[in-house]
Amino acid sequence: MDSHLLHHADWLASLLTGRRDTSDWNNTLNLGYDPEAQCYPDWLLAQPYAGLLPPRVLEPGKAVGTITDQMAQLTGLPKACTVCAGTSDSTSAFIAAGVQGPGEAVTSLGSTFAPKLLSKTRVDNAFYGVYSQRIGDSWLVGGASSTGGAVLKEFFTSEQLKELSAQIDPDQPSGLDYYPLTKPGERFPVNDPHLEPRLTPRPESDVQFLHDMLEGMANIEARAYGLLRELGAAPLTKVYTAGGGSKNPAWLKIRERKLGVPVVASTQVEAAYGSALLAQRRAAMPV
Repeated sequence: MDSHLLHHADWLASLLTGRRDTSDWNNTLNLGYDPEAQCYPDWLLAQPYAGLLPPRVLEPGKAVGTITDQMAQLTGLPKACTVCAGTSDSTSAFIAAGVQGPGEAVTSLGSTFAPKLLSKTRVDNAFYGVYSQRIGDSWLVGGASSTGGAVLKEFFTSEQLKELSAQIDPDQPSGLDYYPLTKPGERFPVNDPHLEPRLTPRPESDVQFLHDMLEGMANIEARAYGLLRELGAAPLTKVYTAGGGSKNPAWLKIRERKLGVPVVASTQVEAAYGSALLAQRRAAMPV
């Protein structure tokens, strides 16, 4: 049997269906697959390892096949159970958020900050690390910044963040121009490997210090979506938020003021939920 590179979703699907030759548009993006042309580039196919590339690449959600008799017996699932092609975990989380159309975005606020925007236009820019994953006839355009919750945790505990945030007036500008980072270096929306963290001057009040940091991150987010627009992506109309930062009402209000569009916390953030939605929609099954 031929050997092929498999991502996590591919491997799981192979166990269920017995097919070890199948992947999807988004996971194979990291292998050099072009989801727009729906093929690998010629230079890649000319490499000695090209035989390891999954030869069957499907649109996320398309049927890979039905489960094997062995798996039906082992799992108790019906033999007619169809396994659908997966996608990346970040794309699944995006789908889970409930985005409705181009211009809507999901910002993941975890240890770092990752914006993803739905657009009809594909945008790829190696300088800023911007790339696009295909979803149907649209594109999920995004990048990743080094700012995020990890910076906050260097100065505050979770309990302090909750207590201090409750004292912030999100409608008032902080007045300082912070660029919160844990260490020098940034890729998006500023490409500067030597960019120094900017967290001075530090006010005496911890409430004010946190306010300055949250507003600095909101400025970075606004700059990020502005850059995606400059590069050709759809104009921003709404932002859903996932990750720990989505639980901070003051930060949501500050970001809404800086972005100029509605900012809401995602009701669903689990990638598994997004994968289930993807399969359900492709199969045209009733909810």
